[in-house]
Amino acid sequence: MGCRCAIGLVFVASVLGKVQGREAYVEFIRAAGRLGPDWVTSRIPARMVAGGVIAAEAAVVVLLVLPATAWAGFGLAALLAVGFVAAIRAALRRGDRAPCNCFGVSARPVGRLHLVRNAVLAAIAGLGLATGAVSAGPVEIAGVVAAVVAGVVVAAVVVRADDLADLFRPVVPASGDRERKGLHR
Repeated sequence: MGCRCAIGLVFVASVLGKVQGREAYVEFIRAAGRLGPDWVTSRIPARMVAGGVIAAEAAVVVLLVLPATAWAGFGLAALLAVGFVAAIRAALRRGDRAPCNCFGVSARPVGRLHLVRNAVLAAIAGLGLATGAVSAGPVEIAGVVAAVVAGVVVAAVVVRADDLADLFRPVVPASGDRERKGLHR
């Protein structure tokens, strides 16, 4: 249940971020045309890639809602996350560090954080597949509540990973500020 909540909420945020307005959608189409291996970006129109990604992400959410199809939702989520890792790696190899606009318009360039974020999503989807295959039987409400809360927290961390990373970046004052404050040596 926790994995279903985490993956479901991340993909809901992703879909909504991409379609929240014309600017967000256009920026995601641009990102879809840049990110990925050359054999994809040179052969498939960006609009088609973007539409396919959004449709697949929405399908993950729908599949995860029903227990009978959750396994397919986890499988699709894992495939998407691995595909996102491959796309970002290809862009980084080419030196393209433009924003991915994964959760809407963003100024943050793609980087290792995005690779890690998508690897974590793939791992959560894999865990959901593995635990869903072995968990059967009655559920207790306390366990469901704990799983849902954990899923919400994980989803929030994944969706806001860029902002959280910014909290831990060193702040370097401009050279003029250092001189005025007596910090220049």
